[in-house]
Amino acid sequence: MAGFSPAAAGGAITRAVLFLIVSLLAGVLVAGLVLPVLGSLGLAAQKSAEGFESLPAELETPPLPERSRILSSDGTQIATFFYENRVSVPLTDVAPVMRQAVVAIEDSRFYEHGGIDLRGTMRAFVNNSSGADVQGGSTLTQQYVKQVLLESAQNIKDKNARIEAQKSATERSYSRKIRELRFAITLEEKYSKDEILGRYLNIAYFGAGAYGVEAAARHYFSIPAKKLTLAQAATLAGIVQQPTAYDPTRNPELSLTRRNIVLTRMQAVGYATPQQVAEAKATKLGLKVRKTTGNGCQTSGVPFFCDFVLKTILNDKAFGAQKDERLRLLLRGGLTIKTTLDLTMQRAAQKAIKNYVNPRDKVASAIASVEPGTGEIKAIAVSRAFGDRKGEIKFNPATDRAFGGSNGFQAGSSFKPFVAAAALEKGIPFGYRIYSPFQKSIGNVQACNGTLTDKWSPRNESMSENGSYTLQTGIAGSINTYFAQLEERTGVCRPASIARELGMTRADGKPLQQLKSFTLGTNEVSPLSMAEAYATFAARGEHCNAIAITSVIDNQRHRLKVPLAGCEQVLDKDIADGMNALLQGVMTAGTGRRAALSRVAAGKTGTTNRRISAWFVGYVPQLATAVWVGNPSPPPGGYPMYNRTIGGRYYASVCGGCLPGPIWRQMMTASLQGIPVKGFVRPPFKILRGDAIRVPSVTGLTVGEAASRLQAAGFSVRVNNRAVWSLGVGKGRVAYTSPGGGSSAYQGQTVTLFISKGPPPIPKPDPAPTTTPPGGGGTPTCKPKNCPPPPGG
Repeated sequence: MAGFSPAAAGGAITRAVLFLIVSLLAGVLVAGLVLPVLGSLGLAAQKSAEGFESLPAELETPPLPERSRILSSDGTQIATFFYENRVSVPLTDVAPVMRQAVVAIEDSRFYEHGGIDLRGTMRAFVNNSSGADVQGGSTLTQQYVKQVLLESAQNIKDKNARIEAQKSATERSYSRKIRELRFAITLEEKYSKDEILGRYLNIAYFGAGAYGVEAAARHYFSIPAKKLTLAQAATLAGIVQQPTAYDPTRNPELSLTRRNIVLTRMQAVGYATPQQVAEAKATKLGLKVRKTTGNGCQTSGVPFFCDFVLKTILNDKAFGAQKDERLRLLLRGGLTIKTTLDLTMQRAAQKAIKNYVNPRDKVASAIASVEPGTGEIKAIAVSRAFGDRKGEIKFNPATDRAFGGSNGFQAGSSFKPFVAAAALEKGIPFGYRIYSPFQKSIGNVQACNGTLTDKWSPRNESMSENGSYTLQTGIAGSINTYFAQLEERTGVCRPASIARELGMTRADGKPLQQLKSFTLGTNEVSPLSMAEAYATFAARGEHCNAIAITSVIDNQRHRLKVPLAGCEQVLDKDIADGMNALLQGVMTAGTGRRAALSRVAAGKTGTTNRRISAWFVGYVPQLATAVWVGNPSPPPGGYPMYNRTIGGRYYASVCGGCLPGPIWRQMMTASLQGIPVKGFVRPPFKILRGDAIRVPSVTGLTVGEAASRLQAAGFSVRVNNRAVWSLGVGKGRVAYTSPGGGSSAYQGQTVTLFISKGPPPIPKPDPAPTTTPPGGGGTPTCKPKNCPPPPGG
């Protein structure tokens, strides 16, 4: 009978008679009997029976959509995601009075029939035969079948097939009714009545976005389903027939009337005494509505962290091969997602930002905190609200674009530590001195894929920064021309590799650009990436991927795979210890003094050209935090932070140490309350002193031979433009070097070649002096020292 339409009967058999036969046939099949077929109706009934038996009998029951919960590290719920707000519970967790109320009003003979109530079906048939829409007569089992078919349709991936399945599950036709009858019969044979009732109570819709009795009880009365009273149960049972019309929050008077009808019915079938019903009817609805936790991140108290968790799930194939599968799992899978979020640190981050940057300022701030040694993200906060309205922001400036962030922001001088680490690897000591004028023209710099030969003349922050600096004083004062020259010695390849190994990536997902200006932070990055990289310094060179999820459990209590931190040693511990010592100096005697804590800490400021972005990235052994300040959606040409009022304070010019630094200090001070003070490991003497090596002697070699030998030893080479005289060295060959052959120097240091223009010419002897005798020329008559004085002498 599947697909049968009353109009197809063609008058040979009336619609009413045919439906009666099918109904009787279904009832007989339940009892396992054979229907006698008489007269002219025999053939039709036989075909109906054959068609009925050929329908699918096993109903595939998909898992019910359940809401997923995101929890902080201490188990506090911070957000929910759902397609249907449902919390499935066993029947034992539903108050008996709730079970009775639903049975009384929806299917009072539920425990008597075999899935098909012939009396109710005949009543519906009489109504429908008058020409009205197909309606009524459905048992609880049939209602459950209909809901399952709808849920199954939602799980179909193909859009057209899904629409067709939804239409088939809801169409008003006898073929749908008969298909439901067939499934209902099988279900009654497979499950007990209580099992079917429990399934029904979990799948039914109770209005206001509440699916299942547990979600409904929590929403309307703020209690679990097992604590429902008679009056409350009757209210909920009354909603099911028309969830919108009988929603007590929308239509309280209509809902109250419906509740009392349910109570009267419960008395009629013996589920409640007259006294109980009278008392229940005398009560008000007694709603105590608990707003359903917002669906998604926008209503979460930690929207930007929540959004990072969401993007992590949507990006990771561990949660499904395709993105739509991952979203479906999140919205329907009843996941319990435990995260790394530390609510104490999160509140500290939000409070610090709020204290310095207003949500409506054109300048915004973002914070990301990562735990060294684990990669766990402890906080993500942004000064603006999360949303689409004016003054709000929908992308996450704390993260990379792949995780819902932006294309990033230039890092400024916070990239200098990567060059410093490369210098330490080359054996360059803390006291390595370079004369660093206010402005300096930089020569060739070696990159991974060739030599950078473009012209670049960086300048320092102020004219007063013009002198000789060491690695220690150069990083403390963030001297641009020192680090530009240091990069000449280290090249840009190794610093870029170190940055990448520490977790540094461009926010747009592209490889870090290897430019001469690399050391001054021209790559666009995110605060989370910066925090991850500096956390690697704090962890003595052990890098861990920044992670936000520690566990995911589905509604069947199965533990799903989650992205791992993948911790590994990427930087020598001694080098990392050296960097920690250098960056402590930034806090005690450098540009980060305003961020100094009452405990040992390390960090680095960063300010870009024209004050477009300002940074402070710092850490203690237990926590690394990056703070960025700037315009997240700048106009063309950027948004220079000169003469700006931010958070109610006026700044003539924003710098990394004067705005991000104090935000960092407040956040870290509050976050570290109760956490033991821990110091960094002192670097070994060889790191402090450096690893000096001998300069090879190349005197007498050609320029090419000398350069090859020096470069093989780890030195950079520069040729002096002015040739020099040299005894014993042929023209065009190396006369001598600076530093000289045999002296001590450091890898990466520049050795200058002085080229011979040959031996100096032999000077002509001066002519012997002569005297002229009195009276004229001729041969002198005396030697100069014996000659008499000239006349008048």
